[in-house]
Amino acid sequence: MAGPVPRTSAGILLYRRGPDGPEVLLGHMGGPFWARKDDGAWSIPKGEHGPDEDPLAVARREFAEELGSPVPGGDLVPLGSAKVTSAKVLTVWAAEGDLDATAIRSNTFQLEWPPRSGRLQEFPEIDGAAWFGLDEARGKLLTGQVPFLDRLRDDVLGDQPYPCP
Repeated sequence: MAGPVPRTSAGILLYRRGPDGPEVLLGHMGGPFWARKDDGAWSIPKGEHGPDEDPLAVARREFAEELGSPVPGGDLVPLGSAKVTSAKVLTVWAAEGDLDATAIRSNTFQLEWPPRSGRLQEFPEIDGAAWFGLDEARGKLLTGQVPFLDRLRDDVLGDQPYPCP
């Protein structure tokens, strides 16, 4: 008997060639749950999509909504899909480009906060963004998204003259 159908998300992992090796742009999760967390609280810009939506179009839209800027650069390289939680599958593309991480403007979501207060507050989906080297990014990313760093390293950056983990 088949289990429940997993939710699906799509995102774009932006990377650039830094002086000390490749760097990736990650967004810090917004809202009160993530406010005081750092390690394991960063994400690839992404968003959920339905079965009738084009995952790449959703990935582009969510990148723009969460960072306030369209995806820079040209070609997108598919990094495939991975089960990131027991109920969610994420599909990611890599894009080479640069973006000012200090200038992000994220869309927002509403949440009852404090819990059971009856008061809705608005929070940014991404409350900050930063560039990280691949080693540091491993500790910052949500655990289920870490395999995309390996795929970026192996499938896209393999011929780089930079040190890669």
